[in-house]
Amino acid sequence: MVSLKARLILVFVGMALALMAVFQIHAGSEDERYGFGTEVSDGDLALWDITIHTPSGKGLPEGEGTVSVGKRVFENQCMACHGAEAAGGEEYMFDTMVGGIGSMDENPRVLTPGSMYPYAPILFDYVRRAMPMTSPQSLTADEVYAVSAYIYYLNGLIDEDFKMNAETMPEIEMPNRDAFFVDDRPDVSAERCMENCEPIGSIARQ
Repeated sequence: MVSLKARLILVFVGMALALMAVFQIHAGSEDERYGFGTEVSDGDLALWDITIHTPSGKGLPEGEGTVSVGKRVFENQCMACHGAEAAGGEEYMFDTMVGGIGSMDENPRVLTPGSMYPYAPILFDYVRRAMPMTSPQSLTADEVYAVSAYIYYLNGLIDEDFKMNAETMPEIEMPNRDAFFVDDRPDVSAERCMENCEPIGSIARQ
């Protein structure tokens, strides 16, 4: 008869072998996908290389959207959190996305894409990355252009027949554009020291 000690040893050995098998399967799948020396395709990079540069709008993709299409996209994808016509309210998750232009030096400020963004392409970059909240990066470029057009139309920044695309979006004159300035503090603008560096805190003591 096999002793209790021997049976426990067999159980532990079996568990260890099972864990090793699971680990090997998992590690193998990771190696196949992310293994060292694996060439990264342009398609893989495209999923991450989505930064929009401002104010030029460099990086805006091909595509186009209109206010009327944007209204439909907003009602289907955005209204549940932002309210009808992006007005927000206590019953919704977010406050208004409309108005507040000229309020940036007031208290309280009304922060909306129309009142605070210095450059129009910022809205495209944000919507494409983060919205809708339950499924970010699921909207097509045309849908993002369209919903951006709708938001800027509600803020009175473009006409109803405006066609939003990579050429026209950077040309929108944002009301708060001239309220920003370059942060030239030494701790954010100084060149990184790589050798013969002064001790930390020496700038503050000068």
